[in-house]
Amino acid sequence: MEIKVGYKNTDIGVIPDDWEVEKFKKVTNAITCGVAATPKYVSETIGKPFLSAQNVQNGQVVLNKYRHITKDLFKQITQYNKPEKGDLLYTRVGAGIGEAAVVELSFDFAVYVSLTLIKPKYNLDSYFLKFILNSTRYKTLAQTGQFAGGGVQNLNVEVVREFKIPLPPLPEQTAIATVLSDTDSLIQALEKKIAKKQFIKKGAMQKLLSQKEGWVVKSLGEIVYFLNGNAHEQFIKTDAKFIVINSKFVSTEGKVFKTSTVNLCPLKKGDVAMVMSDIPNGKALAKCYLVPEDDKYALNQRICCLRAESVDNVFLSLILNRNKYYLAFDSGTGQTNLKRSDVLNCPIPLPPTKQEQTRIAQILSDMDNEIESLKKKLAKYKELKQGLMQVLLTGKIRLV
Repeated sequence: MEIKVGYKNTDIGVIPDDWEVEKFKKVTNAITCGVAATPKYVSETIGKPFLSAQNVQNGQVVLNKYRHITKDLFKQITQYNKPEKGDLLYTRVGAGIGEAAVVELSFDFAVYVSLTLIKPKYNLDSYFLKFILNSTRYKTLAQTGQFAGGGVQNLNVEVVREFKIPLPPLPEQTAIATVLSDTDSLIQALEKKIAKKQFIKKGAMQKLLSQKEGWVVKSLGEIVYFLNGNAHEQFIKTDAKFIVINSKFVSTEGKVFKTSTVNLCPLKKGDVAMVMSDIPNGKALAKCYLVPEDDKYALNQRICCLRAESVDNVFLSLILNRNKYYLAFDSGTGQTNLKRSDVLNCPIPLPPTKQEQTRIAQILSDMDNEIESLKKKLAKYKELKQGLMQVLLTGKIRLV
């Protein structure tokens, strides 16, 4: 492989000539995990905060849902390595293993064994290190570096100490960290905006879909034609003609799907497909999907089709989706299977005219479209961040 002028090949790949490669233990003052034994917890009024892996999420220290330990124990376990502003917390157990975050507040706390405490030396920018650890390469190292101890998979501190990391000059570390932190800020701002829009939409739905004076209440069976789905499993094939509407398809809003060579139960544009079966406390029961076009979708078993002509189908899908009437059938202990009669007995409050139904549906659809547009923008920002990490953390693009 030909290496570009100004770059060199190293144990961790090609990096700029003026970058170094160091073992983690050489550029940190301490890498240690928290207390292993589960302590006796006390109330907030007499104790000190005690953080665990759940308090590190998406590159941030999340200060909620933590417990407290006695002040004596706190003093004992923080005597030599007390967490301080600028240190890093690094998860070593659980599904989110290998997630790093910088301690940004002057805040007294101790850490449980599920976290590794990292104290960088003066020549290592804390935020640069955070992005290094949260990059794909080091996430993979964290996953492969796990071992089973006491029946629980965990990332050994000794493994972390032996990690080799790229070490640009400190000004370049800071410049890289600043660009990636700014990108994170854009992502977080967009996530907050989406959450706010979703909250507003939820309130609007409660207001617009609630029965008002002049509305009538009908059972669903009075306004729709009911159709049961059929099993398509034996006809499933990659890139076949028909998209199968099953529980996974509906619950992921069409993002996860299978295709079939045969359509045993064809659907029309405007049909409302609804999930009739789900696990206890599942998120799919009574979730709806509005079919967008003719002759493309096949209705699978345990999904029903609700076809209406006198009612606006968008309005109908909004009022049926995860309707409380259906969710009440979920006992929380066993599989829920709605029967045809269960589905059709649902009471539906209706505005007196189809035009008013359409107006309500349009308001909520516009909100949905705005939220979906923001989600697409968020996905692009996240993709941009991954691209920036790939080129900045390897020195392919230089900022200094």
